[in-house]
Amino acid sequence: QVQLAESGGGLVQAGGSLRLACAASGITFTNYAMGWFRQAPGKEREFVAAISRFGGTQYYLDSVEGRFTISRDNAKNTLYLQMNSLKPEDTADYYCAARTGVPTRSANYNYWGRGTQVTVSS
Repeated sequence: QVQLAESGGGLVQAGGSLRLACAASGITFTNYAMGWFRQAPGKEREFVAAISRFGGTQYYLDSVEGRFTISRDNAKNTLYLQMNSLKPEDTADYYCAARTGVPTRSANYNYWGRGTQVTVSS
């Protein structure tokens, strides 16, 4: 059974930092590109960042580039999202996702986690 379990969300003041983690089980982690998406209240889910199977390629949403860093530890089957200089507009539920093949900004991923909530206060 495939499971993607996000953790690390919470409440933080603007300008602060959080590090999200996504622990994967039930898959051969190195066979999957990974991504982070977010969904704010009343808005559609949007792409945040993606990373290739061995980390050599990363993609970012323009508004988070330079503030967020996606990474993975294949030995631990874990995906990370380091979020710095957080803004109130980053408030959302954050989801990790896995897909075979190359990373993509589209929502075309095979597996999804249940999400972790991030709230940034002004």
